[in-house]
Amino acid sequence: MGKKRKQQQRVDSSITASLPKQEAVTLADQLGGDVLAKLKATKQDLTVKEQAAEEERQAKLAFERKQREKNKSFEELLNEYGDKGSKF
Repeated sequence: MGKKRKQQQRVDSSITASLPKQEAVTLADQLGGDVLAKLKATKQDLTVKEQAAEEERQAKLAFERKQREKNKSFEELLNEYGDKGSKF
């Protein structure tokens, strides 16, 4: 096991040493401009959709909270507020 690990480390270091930092090819370089632009547009669309879904979820929670408050029985209101209510 020890010999294989040493061989793999030597191979990995020789590969990285053979490529200068200036000539290293990135994924963005390989894809091309139009594909990269499509990916960025898709990412932006997804973030917009996620934000809209989050806003919708928050609005739904607020609506449900109001409905629960509105539909409370007298007993629930008395237990919650007790003698703290105003005179008016």
